[in-house]
Amino acid sequence: MMTTTRHPQASAAATPGTEPLAAVRLDGVRKSFGRVEAVRGIDLTLRPGEVVAFLGPNGAGKTTTIDMVLGLSAPTSGSVEVLGMAPRAAVARGLVAAVMQTGGLLKDITVRETVQYTAHLFADTRPVDEVLATAGITDIAGRKVGRCSGGEQQRLRFAMALLSDPALLLLDEPTTGMDVEGRRSFWSSIRADARHGRTVLFATHYLEEADQYADRIVLVAGGRVVADGSGSEIRSLASGRTVRAHLQDPDVDAISALGGVDGVDVRGEQVYVHAKDSDAVARYLLTRTGARDLEITSKGLEEAFLSLTGDTHPSTDEEHVR
Repeated sequence: MMTTTRHPQASAAATPGTEPLAAVRLDGVRKSFGRVEAVRGIDLTLRPGEVVAFLGPNGAGKTTTIDMVLGLSAPTSGSVEVLGMAPRAAVARGLVAAVMQTGGLLKDITVRETVQYTAHLFADTRPVDEVLATAGITDIAGRKVGRCSGGEQQRLRFAMALLSDPALLLLDEPTTGMDVEGRRSFWSSIRADARHGRTVLFATHYLEEADQYADRIVLVAGGRVVADGSGSEIRSLASGRTVRAHLQDPDVDAISALGGVDGVDVRGEQVYVHAKDSDAVARYLLTRTGARDLEITSKGLEEAFLSLTGDTHPSTDEEHVR
């Protein structure tokens, strides 16, 4: 699905002596569906030109929040602004485009015809050849959409979203179906766009993608923001380290009983111990067992994600609003 509306491109730049408008501003936003509160007080500001990853487990409130930014639903309380105006007004002026995972494509026409058809819906657009090139699909322009791979169809949705030259681009799992090289090329295009002032907010399940390509990661759980910062800042919020060692037949119970141990993972002859006191674990392994090749590392983004969201258990009713 692709949502966009063309406008003569509006600038988010500030007049001399003033701060630029926030690309997105959420202030105390709550959203309820009957007795289920999907969003429970989100405060969030995105600056022009930022590439921001929006992460969280199912039921965290991600999609509900994005729907409010797109003007598809209104908050129960609090306020949402896009470039200083109501979301629907920003969408109506073509300031906002969204690329979703599925839908919105006719399988029996070509890639170029799809983009040309979309361009005819608006009074003024970027050139078709330009958006095809930016999305990296010039070489498949003559191919029917139904014969395109999932990753190629995602690139087509990206090209369609670029037609209105939006100031804010929202992406839902944008690289689903792309191979490694395709993902790298896609993010190269996104980063180049952002350097010209476009703000990008994307949801993804590829944590390494968020870590590598986002300027900032916003982690939500239970309808609230639980962490907001760079990848390294997010990782630092997860206490403890991982001790890895080569050890045959480890005594998992004995290791688990050590103070500060959060978990023990055995993979063949490798044991991984997640602990707050990594020195105590290392001392035990080296003096009380036959462990060798021991290594201590900081937790990665995946461990931080699980640590920061692991205590949140969304209800079944909340799952459908994500």
